[in-house]
Amino acid sequence: MSITVDDVSYAAGNTLIVNGVSLTVEKGKVLGLLGPNGSGKSSLLRLICRLRKVRGGIVRLGDTDISAMARSELARRVAFVEQQATTETQLTVLDVVSLGRTPHRGVLSQWGAGDDATVHEALARVGMASRASQLWQTLSGGERQRVHVARALAQSPSELLLDEPTNHLDIQHQLEILGLISRLGTTCIIALHDLNLAAMFCDHLAVLQRGEIVATGTPQEVLTESLIGSVFGVRAHVETSPIHGRCNIQYILGG
Repeated sequence: MSITVDDVSYAAGNTLIVNGVSLTVEKGKVLGLLGPNGSGKSSLLRLICRLRKVRGGIVRLGDTDISAMARSELARRVAFVEQQATTETQLTVLDVVSLGRTPHRGVLSQWGAGDDATVHEALARVGMASRASQLWQTLSGGERQRVHVARALAQSPSELLLDEPTNHLDIQHQLEILGLISRLGTTCIIALHDLNLAAMFCDHLAVLQRGEIVATGTPQEVLTESLIGSVFGVRAHVETSPIHGRCNIQYILGG
């Protein structure tokens, strides 16, 4: 299903965090959400999955306003990978990923072979199958992030939201995880800081600044030298990569 955000606003107390944001993600496409710290990226993702309540505007999945959806239906549809997620409970990696199946199981339903297969496939896809019996608390930050992506995959969502999924990951796993996400065929919104990774793996980009959308389009249309300078406050040279055909950003120090 597509995701549509129509003139959405959100405030924390008297502070406006998201201000009249409108964007659309076509079914099966990956939208990269960019912007400096404090620009409203994380808040917007939480509004889309109804972890926060909009002050104004509408969020739709397909043609359906999410405010009209039951929590259980929304949980079956949308998976959200947060930046940081911790637990003090003694859980194994397998336990954490298995939680992704919860929205698909009724109160009295039994765990089945299909659930097992989905969970183990998700672990294998993020390279964590060999860690299934390891305790969550013993994992590194990057390993925990990969497990959370696996939990989201085990949920079998039709829409996937990710808030800085490459945090704590080394470059190999950054490329593997974003490559995996881009190949899923699931409608995705990914908040990212790395502009080059966004250019490589996202179909379209939306740039937030002080809670407002300042640019949308393909990576080539959005990631211009003037926008990078005005939004992120750095000088850059942008060229087309001869390797992957997407734009490649080189930052210019000093001057």
